[in-house]
Order: sequence, then structure tokens, then C-alpha cells
Amino acid sequence: MTLVMGIVNVTPDSFSDGGRYADADAAVAHALRLRAHGADILDVGGESTRPGAERVDPSIEQDRVLPVVRALTEASLVVSIDTMNASTAVAAVEAGARIVNDVSGGLADPGLLAAVAATDADIAIGHWRGHSTDMYARAEYGDVVDDVIAELRGRLEAAASAGIAPSRIILDPGIGFGKKGAQNWAVLRDLDRLVGLGPRVLVGTSRKRFLAEALADDPADADEARRDLATAVTSALAAQAGVWAVRVHDVAGTRDALTVARSWQEGSRWTSSTRSH
Repeated sequence: MTLVMGIVNVTPDSFSDGGRYADADAAVAHALRLRAHGADILDVGGESTRPGAERVDPSIEQDRVLPVVRALTEASLVVSIDTMNASTAVAAVEAGARIVNDVSGGLADPGLLAAVAATDADIAIGHWRGHSTDMYARAEYGDVVDDVIAELRGRLEAAASAGIAPSRIILDPGIGFGKKGAQNWAVLRDLDRLVGLGPRVLVGTSRKRFLAEALADDPADADEARRDLATAVTSALAAQAGVWAVRVHDVAGTRDALTVARSWQEGSRWTSSTRSH
């Protein structure tokens, strides 16, 4: 069954909900609501990776996220830390995080893979070609699916060299990171190829611009509710492709979509007498 990872942005400037949960108490309360709505994992982040975002000093990032990580783990919840910094990753694992979610796949901080290897945490390795300030300038591919898979294979090898066992690795195709609209759809269409590599796969489409571009001539016309619906659809389709988890803002809507999709798939198992009712 595909898991749901709920997004907890403890930031003032994330692209969708920046500032809503910048206070630790507000972030914890939001995370508890996401858990009540069906989130299996709470992904806590203190640095925005929206297009154009500037980097945040790790000390500021840690001031934002560590109180939230501690509070959630004390409540016996499964927490991941969304960070590109080795020091933040280690501090968050020490505070109770079980997964390090690095959208850069260990490229932003060369010490991150080795640092995570020394812990007992799993790691989500994202496909990434550069920081948010210029990532779209790097969205040039021969075949985007072939290139993403090849580059993720390279990160798998780097993680193995750092001492991270394959069982601890999760792959993320980096939807929206260094990819323009149609390139994202191409990667999603061929998710089964990424799933076929072996490690668990995490997909995050939530509220991203390429969804708004598909919904409206002017992406600004696709409001949060429309983006959440599109996210739920793409998450259900990703689940059908066999991904391990989807990362979303709207946990309740996504959980409903996954339930409906699973019921659809299981329909062939129903007996004729069951269908007659």
C-alpha cells in the first residue's frame, strides 16, 4: 500500500503555505492534523526549495525544525527531515527523525551521504541539477526519463560508496526540480521504470506549477483547491505505478483518492454476488 507523507513547512517563504506554520507550535498542531487525516509520515522542512528561493543558514534551519521534530517523535509519530544539510540531517535524526529527505540527493552538501550512513536513518535521494535560484536553466535533457534514471543510478552508487545499504534508500524523481512542464509529465508517465530499479520510490507533485499549467491557460487561475485535486489524481496514478509513498500538502484528499484507486483495482476480485449488492 502506498504511504502518504504529509508536508510540514516550518518556513516563512515556501511556495504554497509559507508562513502559515512558521511557529513551532503551529507546525506541530498542523502535523497532528495531517496525522489525523491519514498521514503515515510527517516531513518537516525548514528551508524552502521553491523556484528562486535563497539558501538558509543551517543554524536557522535547525532552530526552526528541531523543536517540531522532537515534539512529533515524542508523540510517537514517524518523522522525516527535509534538508540538504548534513549537520541538520544528523541533528534531526538525533532528535528522532527516521528518514532524511534530501531533494539534492547528496549533491548540495558533499558530506551528507556519509553523515547519514553513520546513523540508522533511511534516506530519500532526489533527482537534482542545481539550487532553486537557477534550476530551470539546467532543464536540458536528451531523453528526460533516461537521463533522470541514469543520474539517480549515479546517486545510488554514491550512497553505496558512502556506506548506505540499499534497503535504506528511497528514490525521488524530483518532479518540478530542474524540469519544465512536459518533462515532469514524461517522468510521471514512465514511473514504472524508476520503480523497476529496486529501491522504494517517493513522488511529490503537490501543488506544483506544472499541474497549474495543465489546468489553466494562466497558472495563477489554478487555485490551491484545484492544485490539490490534481495532486490527488497524480498521486493515485503514481500509486498504481507502484511507488512507495507520495508527498502532499492535502493529506485527506490524497488519502481518499488512494482509497478509491485501490478499491477500483480490487474490483476484479469481487464475486458476482458481492457486485449484485
